[in-house]
Formats: sequence, C-alpha cells, structure tokens
Amino acid sequence: MTVIATAGHVDHGKSSLVLALTGTDPDRFEEEKRRGLTIDLGFAHTTLPSGTELSFVDVPGHVKFLRNMLAGVGGVSACIFVVAATEGWKPQSEEHLRILELLGITSGLVVLTKADLVDADLAELAAMDVADHVAGTFLADAPVVAVSSTTGAGLDELRATLDDLVTRSPGAVDAGRPRLWVDRVFAAKGSGTIVTGTLVGGALAADQQLVVEPGSRSARIRGIQTAGHAVDVIGPGNRVALNLVGVDHHDLARGHAVVEADRWRLTDRVDASLHVLVALDHDVSRRGAFVAYIGSGEHPVRLRVLGTESLNPGGDGAVRLFLDEALPLLPGDRFVLRESGRDETVGGGEVLDIDPIVRASRARPDRSIERIVRERGWVRARDVEQLTGDAVEPTIGDWLTTDQQLSSMRAVLVERVTAAGPSGLDVAGFDDRERAVLATLDDVTIDATTVRLADVIDPFADHPYLAEVLAGGFAPPQPDGIDRAELRELIRRGHVVVRDGLHFHDETIAAAAVVAAELLAEHPDGFTVAQFRDATGASRKFALPLVSELDARGVTRRRDDVRIAGPRLPGS
Repeated sequence: MTVIATAGHVDHGKSSLVLALTGTDPDRFEEEKRRGLTIDLGFAHTTLPSGTELSFVDVPGHVKFLRNMLAGVGGVSACIFVVAATEGWKPQSEEHLRILELLGITSGLVVLTKADLVDADLAELAAMDVADHVAGTFLADAPVVAVSSTTGAGLDELRATLDDLVTRSPGAVDAGRPRLWVDRVFAAKGSGTIVTGTLVGGALAADQQLVVEPGSRSARIRGIQTAGHAVDVIGPGNRVALNLVGVDHHDLARGHAVVEADRWRLTDRVDASLHVLVALDHDVSRRGAFVAYIGSGEHPVRLRVLGTESLNPGGDGAVRLFLDEALPLLPGDRFVLRESGRDETVGGGEVLDIDPIVRASRARPDRSIERIVRERGWVRARDVEQLTGDAVEPTIGDWLTTDQQLSSMRAVLVERVTAAGPSGLDVAGFDDRERAVLATLDDVTIDATTVRLADVIDPFADHPYLAEVLAGGFAPPQPDGIDRAELRELIRRGHVVVRDGLHFHDETIAAAAVVAAELLAEHPDGFTVAQFRDATGASRKFALPLVSELDARGVTRRRDDVRIAGPRLPGS
C-alpha cells in the first residue's frame, strides 16, 4: 500500500477531493463539517484501477492548524498538491510546498480543483500560475490534472495518474526496525487503546511485544488493521491501526512512537543539517523560540548553529538541537523548524548524529560510521547499529576502531606484557577491548588467569607442590611447607584451586567434573554427596568441597539434597 498526503491552501477542496476519490469523508469532527474547514488529520483509502491500494492522509490547509498538517505528512511516499482553479496560488500553497520539500518528499502530482467553476482560459491561466510556482521543485515536472469533485469530471484521469505516481514513487524500505509515529489515539469500545500512524522501517505482527516512547511503556499488539480490514502482519509503508494491550489511551498522545524494545537509542540532543528558506527575511541564530516537527510530534527546541554564529536565508549549515524529551531517532530522520515567536517556518533538514559527543564549537557532523568511530576511538558494533540503524561488522572482537587506535593499543599491550617478565600479568587487569586485542597478538599467550609473552616459560608450571597436590588426587595434602607468596601465585595463575580451606590441583577439578557426568548418566534425577564420595574414593571432608566447587563452576546445580546437571557439565 502507498500512503499519499494532500497539501495546499485552505478551502481549495482537499477534503472534497478525497471524498470523491474514496467515498469516505476525511473530516471526522462535527465542527469540521459545520464550518466546512479541516481542522485535524483525516484518513481514507481506495483501490486504484490497477488494484493497488492507496491510503490518503488529508491535512488541514489553514495556517492555524499547520501543526496538524506537519503531524500528517511525515512518513508518506508522495503528495497530491491541491490548488483551486478559482483562486490560484495562495500563501499556504507556498508554505505547504516548502514543508514537503524540507521533509524530503520527492514524488507528487498537482490537482486543479473546482475546474467546473472556471472556463478553459482561466483553467489554463491557473495551470500556468502553478507551473511558475513549482519551477525548480520536485513538482516541476509533475502531472497537472484538472478535476471537479462536484461533477466528477477528471476523476478517472486522476485515478490513472495516481496509478502512475505509485509506480514512480520510492517504495517503503524494510530495514528490520519498525517504527510507527502515532498521529491519533483513541479508545474503542470492547477493544481498548487504538493508535494509528504510517508504519516505516519494518514489519509488525499480532502478539508482538513493543514499547511506546517516550516513557518506555510496554504494550502488546492485540490486533492490526489496515485499509479497514484485519491482518496478522503488516509491512512498512502502510497506514496502520494498532490495538494495544497494556497501555491506557490517556497515557499516549500524538508524537509518541511505537518501537521494539532495546532496538533504539533515545536522544534529546541531535546534530542535524539545516536548510534555511530563501524567503526568510532574517538570519537564523540561537536566538528565538524554536519548535521542531519530528515524526508526528511538535517539540520545543533550543538551537545552536555549528561552525558559525548564524545562517543566512537560503543558506545551508549544521545545527545542534536540544529537544524537550528523548525520542527514538536515527540519522536520516527529517524535521521542519518553525519559530513560534514570529509564527513562521524557518527551514528544515535531516538528523545526522543522534548522540553527539564533540563540543559544538568543534562538531562537524555527517552520517558516516567512520566519523562515529573516529570521534569515539572504540565503539561496540551493537552501539553503532543503534546510532545509525545499520548493522556493521566489528573490527576486532565486538568493537569497531581505527587502524591508528588498534596499532597504538597493540604496541602498548606488548610493552606492558614484556615489562612483566616471566610472571606475566593477571587477565583481570585488562578491560574488554584490551583482551580482544591480546587475543590477536602472536607473541602473547593467555591462559585462564595470566597473560605473558609466548616464548616465556611459566616459572610456576613445574613448581614441586603442583606435582604433590596432583598426586594426592581427590584427597590432596595441604601446603604446609610451601612459601605463602608462591602459593598465592599458584592460586592466582589457576594451577591450584582453593575451596573451603582445602587445596586441589586444577586437573583434579576437571576429573571431578567427569565423575559428576558419569554419575548423572546413571542417575539423571541427581546424585548425592555420598554417591560422589564413593565414586571418587574421597572422604566426606574432601567430597563436599569438590561438589561445592562444581556447583560454583556451573558443572552441577544443587536441588534439595542432590546435584543435577549444570550448563557446563562435560558432554552437555
């Protein structure tokens, strides 16, 4: 399904056109019908001659309801730009066109409405007037269709033109990251909370668990409707109504987003590009009461121009926006910026960085992953996916870094390990990044607890006590004659294991794990300490600490008076 928004000046016949095309009056409120004026968003759908399903978002044309217009045009594929043949181009025609361009819409057509009220000459003049105003915009080569919603003249031609428009319009992208910006919330009798919006980024399915942001309210999809019928799964690019369980409709509002939990990074500060409208009569700087329209929401923002103090009319630059609440955003999200004090549209652009870490005075944002890695030095692959929406292959381990950072860390680590000499260094003294790099170094070896140069012999590997404690098996002698410092080092290196004051060789613990596996093969419901004692030939004094060590390692688990298989049982 393709979603198309109407746009144009107030009273130019947008709602009447949607009614004529679909049979559905998009004006839902009594006040709208009484005044003959669209106040809020309206929705309708139809099937084109080709069989393609089409949804319409009908937006208000009056300047007083511009915020409602902005809530409806995000996420649409194309537009029908409506101009009344009786009046021609008007102020809101111009503002709506600029807003559509700022939001990145690239496909559309022009409809001259009320064609039955003008003669052929006036209709031609109106078309020429429109052509002058859309020159240089995405509508410059768009078809122009004259229609009458009253008589039906031109509607068949319009339907055929819409079929062609759908073919030419870019299809919705399924990036596996569904997001539905809520543009309407209500409670349906017997169903509960209903939210509607245009689904982008990925598919949703019935019974799927989601969250509503901001606020991280958990919700489950009870049902999905699109174009008036229920479905189990819905893909991106569709108008969607979700019946949500677990949230009250009073807690939700236009501007909220329905997303998958843990897939999005919420942000209240972004770096973005900004194109300033050429018709503006002043520069844009940090001074002003700005409002950003993102998704379906309206958000007061503070603005900082990056790299300069201000941007001239018609100019392009970068800005840092400070939002009033944290939103699930991605680079590439479009926004429109208005100045509420002057009640004017300033410009718009796209989000470049949802987590800027460089000071505004030095920030040079773009959408590249290379910049993110360069600024951070080291960043996990899963964090890059949240920051950009793109799944990436890590450079090393689960990290991305630069060649310079990687080379520098390798040199530092080799120097540290070399300086430690034969004793090596405790693995616990290295962080995740360092351990990932250590694993790639050919001249470094890592055992359970120690990092040392590969060609260095462990001075404790042949310690006399190790042979003694290994020979003792499941009933080893205690270390009465060994130097205490040497014993601590044997324990630190993992050669000797201490449990309940008794000292065992690490190989003895491995042998005990094999015994446990054999016992569980004979007794799947679990074995007792007494059975383990008999199998090892050790007294209870040694058997109980050995079993406790197996529990601690996850080889076994205690259940009442028996031991059952743990996740690390040999052969499991």
